[in-house]
Amino acid sequence: MQPLRLQMQRDMKLRGLALRTQETYIAAVAALAKHYRCSPDGLSIDQIQRYVLHLLEDRQLSWSSCNQAICAFRFFYGVTLKRGVFALEIPHGRTPQKQPEILSRSEVMRLLDAASRLHDRVLLKTTYAAGLRLSEVIALRWSDIDSERMSLRVEQGKGAQDRYTVLSSGLLAELRTYWKLRRPEGPWLFPGRDPSVPICDSSVQRLYTHTKQKAGITKRGGIHALRHAFATHLLEAGIDLHMIQRFMGHRSLSTTQRYLHLTQSHLKDKAGALDLLQSG
Repeated sequence: MQPLRLQMQRDMKLRGLALRTQETYIAAVAALAKHYRCSPDGLSIDQIQRYVLHLLEDRQLSWSSCNQAICAFRFFYGVTLKRGVFALEIPHGRTPQKQPEILSRSEVMRLLDAASRLHDRVLLKTTYAAGLRLSEVIALRWSDIDSERMSLRVEQGKGAQDRYTVLSSGLLAELRTYWKLRRPEGPWLFPGRDPSVPICDSSVQRLYTHTKQKAGITKRGGIHALRHAFATHLLEAGIDLHMIQRFMGHRSLSTTQRYLHLTQSHLKDKAGALDLLQSG
């Protein structure tokens, strides 16, 4: 598997796949090889299809998880092994479309107030106030803060795209306090135990889950709920859809438009979301 793994990694890097996607694809192909206890380049179409069925029926994985594995197989067999037709015979499963449970502004405030440690509060506040994905917030560096333009630089976000998002005055003040009191070593805004690497995503998810429980919030979802709340609250505040699209890093406006269905139809205070971002 080692030569094939290296070749697959090179192929993914050449095509600009995100690091998290690379790790997911490698893990999926490695699991396939482990299941059959042989090198994956010797497996047949029928064996691949039976393995996907095993994931669905025996392991009872969700369609989204199975689709990730299928995408990995398509890349491995179609790109790395150059068997283009091989992987196309495996159909995608249909993922049920579920609307996320949106945190209200008061729930976001409760969540932030429940974070007792400065590090935790700043991390959660940055995620919400800038509308960041989990992979984006943990990859933030101190050099990404542009206080003159009041913006945060997101380097190589989803789709290997750089972008700038909003930096409110309240968040900037809290980041400065965080810097004075914590003085993190290394380039990372939120370093791990080893300051040469950023905090791991599982630690951030646990932090969010613990703080959410502490705040008495029962709505489902992980830390990505803060990104959903960011977009929804700005829409409710009357911010232009195209501006929110740029903040979120969506390639298509239709992706941003789905938040229109999640906003409240009648609001008395349309400046509330911005007030929350600016006041911290």
